[in-house]
Amino acid sequence: MDDKQRIMQIIEDKSQEFIEAADHIWGTPETRFAVKESVQQHYKVLEQEGFEVEKGVGHMDYAYVATWGSGRPVIGITGEYDALGGLSQVADLGEHKPLVEGGNGQGCGHNILGMAAVAAGVGIKTFMQERGLKGTIKVFGCPAEESGYGKAFMARDGVFDGLDLALSWHPSDVTQAWGSSSLAVLQAYFDFTGVPAHAAAAPELGRSALDAAELMNVGVQFLREHMIDAARVHYAFIDAGGESANVVQSHARLYYFVRAPRMDQAQDLFKRVEKIAQGAALMTETQVKEEFDAACYNFIPNHPLTEAIDRNLDLVGPLPLDQQELDYERRYTDTVPEAGKQRVLSRTKAAFPDLPDEEVRKMAESTMALKKYPLAFTDTASGSTDVGDVSWQTPTAQFSGGFEPQGTSAHSWQWAANGKSSVAHKGLLAAGKTLALTAYDAFTDPDLVKAAKEDFDKTFAGQEYKVVIPDDVMPH
Repeated sequence: MDDKQRIMQIIEDKSQEFIEAADHIWGTPETRFAVKESVQQHYKVLEQEGFEVEKGVGHMDYAYVATWGSGRPVIGITGEYDALGGLSQVADLGEHKPLVEGGNGQGCGHNILGMAAVAAGVGIKTFMQERGLKGTIKVFGCPAEESGYGKAFMARDGVFDGLDLALSWHPSDVTQAWGSSSLAVLQAYFDFTGVPAHAAAAPELGRSALDAAELMNVGVQFLREHMIDAARVHYAFIDAGGESANVVQSHARLYYFVRAPRMDQAQDLFKRVEKIAQGAALMTETQVKEEFDAACYNFIPNHPLTEAIDRNLDLVGPLPLDQQELDYERRYTDTVPEAGKQRVLSRTKAAFPDLPDEEVRKMAESTMALKKYPLAFTDTASGSTDVGDVSWQTPTAQFSGGFEPQGTSAHSWQWAANGKSSVAHKGLLAAGKTLALTAYDAFTDPDLVKAAKEDFDKTFAGQEYKVVIPDDVMPH
C-alpha cells in the first residue's frame, strides 16, 4: 500500500467518529458566532486524536486552532460548523417541512464541511506519526462563515500568521477544484431615528425614520445604474418602525451587504451607499447611525496548490454511490424547477464540450454529478467567503465537493434534508481524503511549497492585505 492509499485507509478506519460528530452537529444547528454546542464535537474528536487545541482565538469564544507536530512546513486546514437561520428541516424528507418552526438548519452543509477538515487533519497527523514525518498541521475552527466572517476576524488578529499554505473546501452539487474568485463584501446596519407623532392629528410634528429608510433604499436602486456590473448590493429591513400605521415611525433599521470583485471596489461603493444614507436622513430631518458588522476579502486561488487538489480529486475518485443512494437523491432533484434543470444542462455542456450531446444530457439528468468538473482558472466571481482573507495572507486553495443533489442550491431546505444521509457521509470522507492527500503533497514535496509561494508573491506583488474591520468592532 503506497502512502496516499494508507492515508485514505486511515480516514476510512476512523470514519465512524467523523460521521457521528457531523450528525450531532446537524442536530444542534447554531448561527454566526453562537456555536457553542457545534464546536464541542470538533474539540471531542481533535483532543481524542492528540491535537493541542487552543480555544477562543480571534476574540471568538468558539473559534479554535488545533495543532500537531513541529517544524516546517506549517499547513493549515480551515473548517466551519455554523448553520443558517430559518432553514430547519426534517432529515431525508423530499418536501419542505421544518423540524422546528422558524428554527436553524444546516442548509449549507457545514456540519459536513467542518468535520471533513477535522478528518483530514486526523488522517495526515496519524500518517505523520506512523512514518515520522516532520512538519506542523493546524486545523482551524472558524465560526460565522455565513455573513459574520469569523476568518476575517481571525486574520485581523494574526491567527493565520506563520502558515506556509492553507487548504479548504465547500459542499456543492458538483466536484471541482476552485479556480475562480469570490466577491469582497462589507456589511453594516443603518439605524434611522426620527420623531414620533400622531399620523393624522399632527403629522407635521413627526419625522419618519421609516421614510428615511425607504428613501435610502430608493437611492440605492438608482445607484445600481452607476456601479460596475459585477457589483452587488443587498438589503433587509431589520426594523420597519413598528406595527402602528397611525404613528409616525420614530425608528427603522436596515442591514446592507455591498459586494464587488475587489475590496477597494467594494469600499468605494460602500462609501456611496453611506452618502445615500446620510442624504436620506437629511431629506427627512432624521438622524442616521451606522453600525459596521463585518467584511471579507475576495478569494484568490493559488495555482500550484489548486492543481495539486485537482490531481488528488482524481485519485480519490467519484463518490461510490449505489443505485439506492442515487434513487434517494431523486426526492430532491424532483423539486428543482425546469429553469434549474436547464441551468444544469447548460453548465454540463460548458464543462464537457467534447462529450456527445446524449451523454451530456444523461449526466445532467442524473440525481448526482459524479464526474469531476475540469479545473478552469477564471476571473469569474460570485458569492463571498471568508476563505478570501486567508488567501490574502498565505497561499490557499480549495475545492467544491459534490455530494448535494444536482441542481439544488446552497442555503436550501434540500441541502439541510440531505445533511445526514449516507451520500453526505461519503462526501465527508471524500473531502477529508482530498485535503489530507494535498497536505501530504506539501509535506513531502518542497518544490510544491516553493511553487505555491512563488505564485503567491507574483499574484500579490504590490498588493497588501489591509484590515478593513475596525479595531473596535468585535464578533457578535
